[in-house]
Amino acid sequence: MSEIPEFIELKEINALKKQLTWGDVSAIYHMVASSAGELDGILTHGFESGFTNILDKEQWNLALLKGSKDANGKIVVATRPKISLRHVYNDMGYELHCYPIINGERINQNLINHPLCPFQRWIPEAMRRLFRVNSLKSFVILTAEMGDQADVLLVRHIYRRVERLIRYLDESFDIVEVKGPTIARFFQEAVKHNNDLLSADLANSNNNQVE
Repeated sequence: MSEIPEFIELKEINALKKQLTWGDVSAIYHMVASSAGELDGILTHGFESGFTNILDKEQWNLALLKGSKDANGKIVVATRPKISLRHVYNDMGYELHCYPIINGERINQNLINHPLCPFQRWIPEAMRRLFRVNSLKSFVILTAEMGDQADVLLVRHIYRRVERLIRYLDESFDIVEVKGPTIARFFQEAVKHNNDLLSADLANSNNNQVE
């Protein structure tokens, strides 16, 4: 595998994938790359998502946060909303979840006009997931086992986009904690697990030859 460039755009990664596979790109790659494009669009085009919805200050509890409108009608707050984030890996892929913090506790239940909730209404089932990368969990595992250069670049691209989105949230929110392994850590663990399996298979093969 040739040296991986430090900075490369998604369209270049997709072009490389087509080159490496002679145009025979797998369905799971298409699915993950499409989700990666949606991630890019959250900041560049303002695609509506749970991420953009929680940034809508009109939905914040301005009484709690000591908020008001300035001369230009822009909402400003004296206290940033406290939230907790969690990296979640499931059968659907990867998701970034958000939870409001009340009295130091992470809240995962419906709250409407609660005086201590940083949002006017919090409906976990509708608001908890900020965004999803479809099939990323399976894709990372496959990449660790048999991925090519483009696969690794795509995983890295998504990791960097997610971290950038978290930094963007940090400008408006007081992020108390971020739970769960990052995409980079999840990939590293998948690579380690695959290497451990290969080592175990090799050891068993050598033992059988000795016998």
